[in-house]
Amino acid sequence: MSTIRQRKGIKVTEAPEECLSQEKNWKFNGKIFTGGKLWKKVSLIVGGIVGISLGILTSVYVATLHENDLWFSNIKEVEREISFRTECGLYYSYYKQMLRAPSIQLGLHSLIYDNKTESLRTINILGRMNVYQEVFLSILYTVFHMKKFLEPVYFYIYALFSLQAVYVTALYVTCWLLSGTWLSGVLAAFWYITNRLDTTRVEFTIPLRENWALPFFAVQLAAITVLFRPHLRPTHERLTLLAVFISTFLFSLTWQFNQFMLLIQAVVLFTLDCLDFLPRGKVTWIYIIQVVSLLLVCLLQFFNSMIVGSLLVSFNMSALLARKLQNNLKTGGLFSRLGKLFIHVLLVLCLTFLVNNSIKKVLNLESDEHIFKFLKAKFGLGATRDFDANLYLCEEAFRLLPFNTFIRLSDTLVFYAYIFVLFVMTVTAAFVGFQNLSGSANVKSTDKLQRCITLLKPGVAYHLVHTVLFGLLAFSTMRMKYLWTSHICVFAASGLCSSDMWALILRLLHLYTPRRVSVIRYLIPMLILLYLCYKVWPGVMAELSELREFYDPDTVELMNWIKSNTPKKAVIAGSMQLLAGVKLCTGRILTNHPHYEDKSLRERTKQVYQVYAKRSPEDVHRILRSFGTDFVILEDSICYERRHSRGCRLRDLLDIANGHTMDGPGENDPDLKPSPYPRFCEEIKRNLPSYTMYFAKVFQNKTFHVYKLVRHKKTT
Repeated sequence: MSTIRQRKGIKVTEAPEECLSQEKNWKFNGKIFTGGKLWKKVSLIVGGIVGISLGILTSVYVATLHENDLWFSNIKEVEREISFRTECGLYYSYYKQMLRAPSIQLGLHSLIYDNKTESLRTINILGRMNVYQEVFLSILYTVFHMKKFLEPVYFYIYALFSLQAVYVTALYVTCWLLSGTWLSGVLAAFWYITNRLDTTRVEFTIPLRENWALPFFAVQLAAITVLFRPHLRPTHERLTLLAVFISTFLFSLTWQFNQFMLLIQAVVLFTLDCLDFLPRGKVTWIYIIQVVSLLLVCLLQFFNSMIVGSLLVSFNMSALLARKLQNNLKTGGLFSRLGKLFIHVLLVLCLTFLVNNSIKKVLNLESDEHIFKFLKAKFGLGATRDFDANLYLCEEAFRLLPFNTFIRLSDTLVFYAYIFVLFVMTVTAAFVGFQNLSGSANVKSTDKLQRCITLLKPGVAYHLVHTVLFGLLAFSTMRMKYLWTSHICVFAASGLCSSDMWALILRLLHLYTPRRVSVIRYLIPMLILLYLCYKVWPGVMAELSELREFYDPDTVELMNWIKSNTPKKAVIAGSMQLLAGVKLCTGRILTNHPHYEDKSLRERTKQVYQVYAKRSPEDVHRILRSFGTDFVILEDSICYERRHSRGCRLRDLLDIANGHTMDGPGENDPDLKPSPYPRFCEEIKRNLPSYTMYFAKVFQNKTFHVYKLVRHKKTT
């Protein structure tokens, strides 16, 4: 008989040899074969080569799709920049700004004292936004004289595509660690690639913050999986903790939503710690690493108070404090433990909100209030007329995950495999959790099934709760699905290749033999891989052979006109999405932009958007001049919007926020009143004297109308 490690709260002295991991020994016909060191080294080398190759192939694949879709190598520079739409263009503009600076020092100074992103204001870009990656790339490009080899834009996009190689390799390694075979990593990588529409959007939103951050998050998951492996040597454990820290720090530095993702991860750790699935000391280290990483980011972002006031910092501090106050949490019988756990959870929640509210009051924080208004309205806790909350609610990216996502995932079999593995692991975890809480695991049991259930490893338990909580996040907010769908591939592939899972299932069916376990854990993934090659290969080849070209002549014409016909210090107003491109392509000063994490900027954006509301020309002129505006750009796609349904069009959101009735057939709230003025963006095109005395049309094409504000006319 073999002996397994005694997990705290679970005393298992012996376990049947056939239930243990099949990593080292295989028993055939009464004989035990021990894998030699040579075979292990060969497998490690081959598996490593395969993993790195799959990562590189993924990188080349998405880069080729990007080139084929836009003909990026052949279009003009202004078209390349326009292809970085919405906030992507804003982030890339800072990379361009750094490269155009006379020196690195002056480039950093221009970011710290930026007066072009928001008119009449000097803001610290490094403090407000997560753009250190652009700074780092620009420094690399300058120091290593990359201009001799690559254009700046190619250096930038290739860096992002290279991170996809890191991403896929990290997923591959995580699968290998969980299942004990690199075949699961191959299956996970294939699933990631074949479900590209739902696992990544890097090829058409290259500078988006998540494309920088998620590869580091995947590396962190791989490091955490190693950390929770038993019998780690002290040196290996310290190196693993260092890897967790570095990856957590880089993830936090590159994405403004870091605190929310890490909060969910902290909740995963807290849940499993309460149920005694994880080693307490290692959980404590991860809590500390999360907080230290955020505080370092806070320091690099010039003491960004929003980070200090995050729920993650408050939660982790509260969890550590509550643990000190309740050090006898895991003693007694079932009801005693449940009562203590209830008090513990209540204590942590109360401490979290007390600490968080205290920090926010001391620092006078209001930057994240729009998120809580959005969450409150989203989950039906009260209707709101708040413009910012409704703006989020009406965006498709922040709605519920559409059902067709599951249809696409099912076509490649990954969703079916995921549900199967999730069911088995959840039932197993429920048994183990009950044993931990009841203390029944302290009684020696001869039941083989019971002993197999106790083999739920800490790493597997972590990934189980991780996938459940991130799945709930993806269900509620479609934009966050990319955190979950990539993990679906990992969880499903590692489960299908797990000898422990198949041993448990076959034992329940009274069909268990070590040979059958080995055959099933390798045969099923290979059959799925063959199916994927048959099913997806023709589509991949067709996609790679499809050649298209970027075409947006109206926006190109607008950008060229702005560069040629407006002063370099001109202040331009318009929609957030368009102005990001204006800054990138023309370098003009903006009134507002898409980085929506600042309260004063949100209020400014709402005021600028009054050009699409029912307001008088005098009011609109006064508002725009208060921000120093010289030119305003009106877009027909917003003024006559049909993309959203009634109530979610931008003009409707403005009408509701202003207390005005909405246009078109349909009901309005009783307290909404008709506006005494027509819609500004429509009426200004009639060139009536009441409008031309404030605004002069200077440019027009099929999509855009640009008006210059007449300065000498004063308003009261």
